[in-house]
Amino acid sequence: MEFNAEGATHDLTYSDVFLIPRKSEIDSRLSVSLKATDGTAATLPLVSSNMNSVTGPRLAATLARRGGLGVIPQDMPLQELADAIRWVKAQPTRFDTAIILSPKATVAEARELLPPSVEHGIVIQDDEYRGIVPAEVLATARPGAQLKDLLRTEWIALAAEEIGDNREAFDALVAADAHFAPVLDHGRIVGTLSRKSALRGTLYEPHLDAEGRLAVAAAVGINGDVTAKARALVEAGVDVLVIDTAHGHQGGMLRAIETVRGLDLDVPIVAGNIVTADAVQDLVSAGADILKVGVGPGAMCTTRMMTAVGRPQFSAVLETADRARELGAHVWADGGVRYPRDVALALAAGAASVMIGSWFAGTIEAPGRIMTDANGRHYKESWGMASTKAVEGRFGRLDPFDLARKTLFAEGISGSTIYIDPARPSVEDLLDMITSGVRSSFTYAGAKTLAEFHELALVGVQSASGYEEGKPVPVSW
Repeated sequence: MEFNAEGATHDLTYSDVFLIPRKSEIDSRLSVSLKATDGTAATLPLVSSNMNSVTGPRLAATLARRGGLGVIPQDMPLQELADAIRWVKAQPTRFDTAIILSPKATVAEARELLPPSVEHGIVIQDDEYRGIVPAEVLATARPGAQLKDLLRTEWIALAAEEIGDNREAFDALVAADAHFAPVLDHGRIVGTLSRKSALRGTLYEPHLDAEGRLAVAAAVGINGDVTAKARALVEAGVDVLVIDTAHGHQGGMLRAIETVRGLDLDVPIVAGNIVTADAVQDLVSAGADILKVGVGPGAMCTTRMMTAVGRPQFSAVLETADRARELGAHVWADGGVRYPRDVALALAAGAASVMIGSWFAGTIEAPGRIMTDANGRHYKESWGMASTKAVEGRFGRLDPFDLARKTLFAEGISGSTIYIDPARPSVEDLLDMITSGVRSSFTYAGAKTLAEFHELALVGVQSASGYEEGKPVPVSW
């Protein structure tokens, strides 16, 4: 990457910079490869943050199915964390994970899982498959009605053994005038498929482990029995270990990295969060393969306002990625992305992958139930990982006095309403939007790969009014 003119004289964040187009020989966005360069098998440079309100097993499986990587957060009992990893590993790699409820479940229960959408539905099953309830039917049904009263038994069901390629699956749905269908293997539910997911199967390549299962990462803290936790997660099948704490450049982190590296677990070690080249040097020397970069840019984070600590994210990524490259390590840019442009800029600055938090929190697949406000709008709740709510969840087993001491110094937002976009209710819809923008960024730079994009990206510095000029504005004549 190079700066236009003389470059920057002070630290910059994503809003301060822009990409300048170069001469390009790439005539299609589909000629671009978005494979990550961080040493994992990810085919998409996107990682979901290890936040309780962002990444659960369902979102991790969905993201891996499209090539990215989900990081299950550490704030749950170790057995539950291991079970979550095993659940992801058991999910279909080609078909969507089915949402299954019993015939006696109510419409209200179903609405907590799905908003109205032609691309989704509830599979009804007790001892055997019974049929489906299309998600759009839930909008007008009585909340107390049982799903068996809305059951569609005549609905098309696809036989897994008869589905050829994704084009055939798409054509079968079109021929049946259906947007969504269950997939059965000799009468047993193995997943679901929609027209969009069939299309996505032609554009995305799943992130799989050596055994052909969906890949998943999990986080551990730097306190407690790090050895036991790391071993248990690897035994459960985790593909990447993330050693996580708010201030990653500290002795406790270095000791934790050295401990895990000494176990020879044969999985990449991610460590953070950091924002300086010196921190990269120390964490890589301790044994880290990937550095998680970002202090304070997250939407749920109040660290900078509370402590004045942090660094504008673009400069943080640029400096740390340069040092990591010299040492044979890699960087994940963690936080501060609100538009596809921000993802492209993080990659241009040298990030091998980009972590997304609150942006993914307002999706069907994110943890938590879907709620509805007085105006009928669907939303989920999100909270920062240093907030009172997160601290209470992390240390809930402490006695009341010790827990009160912990929460006294909590930071971050404990509750925020994240509305589900009716046009993009799924994390997959966001992936479509993000990758579309990033692929176009590659073509403007004349790059076909992530490595080429970092090399060729030409970055300019802009004023606040320059940033505002780039935003779409409704025009009335």
